[in-house]
Amino acid sequence: MPARFFYDSYAVLAFTSGNQAYKEYFEKNDGVLTKLNLLEVFYRSLEQFDSKAASDILDTFSKYLIDFGLEDIAGSMKTRLELKRAGRNISYADALGYFLSRKLAIRFLTGDKTFRGLSGVEYVV
Repeated sequence: MPARFFYDSYAVLAFTSGNQAYKEYFEKNDGVLTKLNLLEVFYRSLEQFDSKAASDILDTFSKYLIDFGLEDIAGSMKTRLELKRAGRNISYADALGYFLSRKLAIRFLTGDKTFRGLSGVEYVV
């Protein structure tokens, strides 16, 4: 049975850039992400590739979208503040993704070194 992950923007960008360490996570497993992740991925894809490639990536990963509510905003910002006070300064999108991964009881897939060693994180380089 395939595992399920929260796909951090870092993981999506690594996969779409050809990082083979991420291949199995996207091809043999399942995952979710938010529109905020797609926002980051689209922008970085525009920088790295071109408009057509960025649009193709957006279309491909839109099937993984999940929504979030007001309670998730509050919970994720509390998580962000906790992590910041512990010396881990993460973005709003990352805080939301990490919070949602814990809420959904799935692993947060990333290669962002800020998350290395945190509970519930699948850290891949």
